[in-house]
Amino acid sequence: MLGCVLVCARLAGAASAPTTVTAPGSARDTAILAPPEHRRGEEQTFLTFPEWFLVFSPAEYAHFVRDHTPDQFVFWGHIHQFWQGYRAVAAETRARGDPPNWGYHLMIVVIGTSTTIEYAIRSAYETLVGRLFALTARGATPEDRFAARVAQEYVDFIRYKPWYEFDFAARLRGLWTENPMVGADFLRRWERKYALTTEYGVKAAYAWLIGLATHSIYDTPREVTAVAVARWPVCTHDPEGVTVLRQTDTATLLTLPRYEGFMAPLQSLAACGAEFTEIAGNRSVILLSEIQPIATPELAGSRVLLRQPILTQPGLERVVYTVPIGELAASLRTIDAGSGGRELEHVFDY
Repeated sequence: MLGCVLVCARLAGAASAPTTVTAPGSARDTAILAPPEHRRGEEQTFLTFPEWFLVFSPAEYAHFVRDHTPDQFVFWGHIHQFWQGYRAVAAETRARGDPPNWGYHLMIVVIGTSTTIEYAIRSAYETLVGRLFALTARGATPEDRFAARVAQEYVDFIRYKPWYEFDFAARLRGLWTENPMVGADFLRRWERKYALTTEYGVKAAYAWLIGLATHSIYDTPREVTAVAVARWPVCTHDPEGVTVLRQTDTATLLTLPRYEGFMAPLQSLAACGAEFTEIAGNRSVILLSEIQPIATPELAGSRVLLRQPILTQPGLERVVYTVPIGELAASLRTIDAGSGGRELEHVFDY
């Protein structure tokens, strides 16, 4: 599916045990502020990258088809980048000696294979059929514009919720009720109706099945991430979504929204002067990605794990960093300053 996505950020947390938790009463356990139910394995900050690539890819597609026909999109390039990213994070977790977390790897392989098949089929169709019918049109048809709007709605949705909860059936109805049956560019419009009917119909059925299976197998994952800060920052207003769990003489334990909602309060806290000491029970490193012009200076104190060109926007690249948690606030402040045109894409909160 267009990102057989987000069995992703939601299910990953449910499918994976918090493998870095130590036995209660040990020295390391007592040093960690997050209670056991808020802890997640260190390897998960790495393994969530391939899942989120299946959000980044539809986002790039949605941006691209605003002004281009789908046959010009680089489906095969994105297939390559997905597997490239998976290889990079898998190699990193092995090098670090992290637990293998086979269930998480299996999930990534399943969603990656599904997306590979989908993208291959769509590439073949758009190249052989879509491109031919696009030549018969004078420009974007109402169906093209409808599809571009739905693509963006889908991306906005899956940043926060599982893909299978997206209402494809409603979009299928809208395809036929919101777009006139007759008019100019007849051939292209009916070809688009056929292609989009097939896509939305298959996805609606598949999403329904995945939803049934998911709700019968997995527990509902925790929707927040525990974050410890060395001191409570003085902000003009408390960042939205932040809750104080406990305070000690040296630190404050907070919860922040998970997934896409994690970044805004994290950035706000960093801007107010917070220094992070622990995230989801981890004190080592966390993964973040930014979009930046090629040759932008690297983030100080961090290490580049992966670089990927933004295939539809020449001159830009995705850079994935491993950032020591103690350096995260400084890195966020550097990115937020906008130096060199860099933009935070995601912080991978395990």
